[in-house]
Amino acid sequence: MLFRQAQRPLGWGLQRSQAWGSRRNIQQRSSPQQADIPFARARIGTFFQGQPRLGNQYLEDALLRGYLKRQLPTQVFAAVNQDLQRFGARVSDEILSLGQECETKPPRLKPFDGWGQRVDLVLTCSAWKKLKEISAEEGLIAIGYERKYFGWSRVYQMAKLFLFSPSSGMFLCPLAMADGAAKVLEVMKPSGAAGEAFGHLTSRDPKHFWTSGQWMTERKGGSDVAHGTETVALKQEDGTYKLFGLKWFTSSTDADMTLALARIRDAQGSVTKISQEGRGVATIADMLTVTRIYNAICAVGFMRRVVTMAREYATQRFAFGKFIKDHPLHTQTLARMEVQTRGGFLLVMEVGRLLGLEETNLASARDSHLLRLLNSVTKLYTAKQAMAVVSEGLECFGGQGYMEDTGLAGILRDTQVLTIWEGTTNVLALDALYVLAKSQGQVIQAFSASVQEKVASATNHSELAPSIQRLQDALRRLTCQVERLLGQGSPSMEMVARTLAYTLARIYIGALLIEHAAWAEASPSDVYASQRWCDQDLCPLDTAQRAGCDGADAVCRDLALVYEASPASRGKEGAQAPC
Repeated sequence: MLFRQAQRPLGWGLQRSQAWGSRRNIQQRSSPQQADIPFARARIGTFFQGQPRLGNQYLEDALLRGYLKRQLPTQVFAAVNQDLQRFGARVSDEILSLGQECETKPPRLKPFDGWGQRVDLVLTCSAWKKLKEISAEEGLIAIGYERKYFGWSRVYQMAKLFLFSPSSGMFLCPLAMADGAAKVLEVMKPSGAAGEAFGHLTSRDPKHFWTSGQWMTERKGGSDVAHGTETVALKQEDGTYKLFGLKWFTSSTDADMTLALARIRDAQGSVTKISQEGRGVATIADMLTVTRIYNAICAVGFMRRVVTMAREYATQRFAFGKFIKDHPLHTQTLARMEVQTRGGFLLVMEVGRLLGLEETNLASARDSHLLRLLNSVTKLYTAKQAMAVVSEGLECFGGQGYMEDTGLAGILRDTQVLTIWEGTTNVLALDALYVLAKSQGQVIQAFSASVQEKVASATNHSELAPSIQRLQDALRRLTCQVERLLGQGSPSMEMVARTLAYTLARIYIGALLIEHAAWAEASPSDVYASQRWCDQDLCPLDTAQRAGCDGADAVCRDLALVYEASPASRGKEGAQAPC
């Protein structure tokens, strides 16, 4: 028993108040024989592990500032730089505080009032409402549609959303829906109430500003909305439509308006798609272009936030005789996280740049091909990056990384939705494959030309020569593999869709990092980040093919591996079912 008392868990007294201290001191003075027993007079003391502090999130992000300075015209950068310096301080103070309040006071549904009347009210906290006001004041949607800086307006908007996202308590979700709805309405140019809604969605006046919802998911669920939509719209005498059906999941449920997908039923009972009748899914595609970019912004925003907090914490946490930033293995881990974050950031900003060009009629045919391909690739790849980086980041805090009270565990939980929302990894990989196959070689040519153009800017940089060589070799192998796949047909292509998407992302990110590193004002860290990125396998598609992972018998072998001993793998007589 004496041994057990002496070896109480170290945390035993951590939740006791200091009022316990006086009684312990009395006991210690009355027991001088305990003086030689280790830890016998241990007290809580004055040490508490410091938590990481957030500074100005714009000024502390060298890549963000460098990217904008490199890309934007001088006068545009001067104005944007001034606004983002101010905003960078706001996101780490007021907006962060509001976001944290939203996490502790989640929305709740009030189905009935006190008299039993059905009201179905979604009740949100005051912080959530304040974030909506701030979003309007800061022009988080308006910037993209005012186009004060022409095509560069989207780049400016993406940078501001990138800063806002990780502090916002997930308010980026209703903003994504609002921006997506604004995009649809801008393309459709409707009249009446729908036309007026565009003005609300893009307003800077908090009293006038609207967010939008999205009603697509039905009982069949999934991304196959073209075949899964059962909701029917019946035209009324006044020209409006009444919806009949079940939407069991909605985004931004407390929004001021929503976009819904339904089939029109005429007097004869036949049905089609809505928007321009029969073009509902195609119209939704315009919205998905925007919302998938927001998904990627959220992913890289979470990555940047976790890396920022982890590097700050490493200067405070003292373990094994020194600060953990001085342990080479820990710093190496942080560096790997930083490289992934930089790569993801440049990829999503590139897609935002391409969107800005398209919306201002400045996009070339190559730009349009790239936007269509990279939109899906960027969403799926950054979501996967974020899961890995954020999970690794939580390890950097030890036990605090798992505790709800620190807010760190919530970041990981919110990150998980990014691989699922707006299309899962496999769905988007198949979409990227579809884009490549449908274009009869034009998209892969546009991709290759863009990579070569970006790399060409660095040909005079000897430090980047090995990275350039590895990237060009990977591009050559990718091109050969795509030609092979297009010649073989759909079964072989579908098997490698995910690996193909990863290859496209890795090669293009490598080109973006090299392009940035070749900039006259690039730092040694910019060069090193590009080198570190290009040290990995840049063409896993070719590596998998050489290993035989996508051979003709791979489907049967995969099925046998997954369903071995499963009831689903057996026929009626209990025999193994054929492939």
